[in-house]
Amino acid sequence: MSEPSLHKLAILLWACDPTRPELCATPFFHAAAAAALDAEVEVYFAARSVLLLVPGCAAALRASDHDETTIADHMRHAADHGAKFLACSSALAAYGLDHAELIANLAGRAGATAFVGRSLDPQWATLTF
Repeated sequence: MSEPSLHKLAILLWACDPTRPELCATPFFHAAAAAALDAEVEVYFAARSVLLLVPGCAAALRASDHDETTIADHMRHAADHGAKFLACSSALAAYGLDHAELIANLAGRAGATAFVGRSLDPQWATLTF
């Protein structure tokens, strides 16, 4: 019997830090690509990556001086393809952020337990950035 095909991808943003915008575009490329391939995609914002959810933050960042596309554009592209954005409650609290003050594309809160649950589920593949 063959293994079931994976059609679900959970992406953990751990090292995506607004102070290092060159690291912030790639996860959203992968999220958009997976969603375009009809995968269910969840993007978990942890640690300093939750700062990307503050309105205006990602819009001020570009991964390269040679690309006019902002990190917000990359995020929007992934969301437009169906990627679901989830923020870690602990990270939000650590930076004094309130869910109501964050970007409209944020689907909700989910942290370590939710991501680890996905990683233990054989129906889900995971990536960490």
